[in-house]
Amino acid sequence: MAMQRKTRQRDAIMAIMADETDFRSAQQVHAALMGAGQTVGLATVYRNLQTLTEVGELDSLRSEGGETLYRRCAARRHHHHLVCRSCGYTVDIQDDQLEQWISEISQRYQFSDIEHMADIFGLCANCANRPTK
Repeated sequence: MAMQRKTRQRDAIMAIMADETDFRSAQQVHAALMGAGQTVGLATVYRNLQTLTEVGELDSLRSEGGETLYRRCAARRHHHHLVCRSCGYTVDIQDDQLEQWISEISQRYQFSDIEHMADIFGLCANCANRPTK
């Protein structure tokens, strides 16, 4: 999909996302934009995040609570994520064995033109070792 025309709002969103390493919700991106003095509506943020995801500028995943989260990803090839459900720390993973299994299972059930994503949620080492209150 070709990138739509460049807009001030899209540039502002990409500037905010360039400084982020964790996945962020549209509401968090909107709040960061407002904090930076940008006047942009929440609906515009949602539309631009979706467009930037479709053209490969951002990664998205669905949180355990069902919310779509976004992040600018350094990995340009197909990959998956390990996500800490406590702090949001995320690791990009590329696993050839997983890709092979998906290919085999797709062939077994005669599916073609396969698309997939795997986001694995757990606790990172820091959160798992944090004392409970």
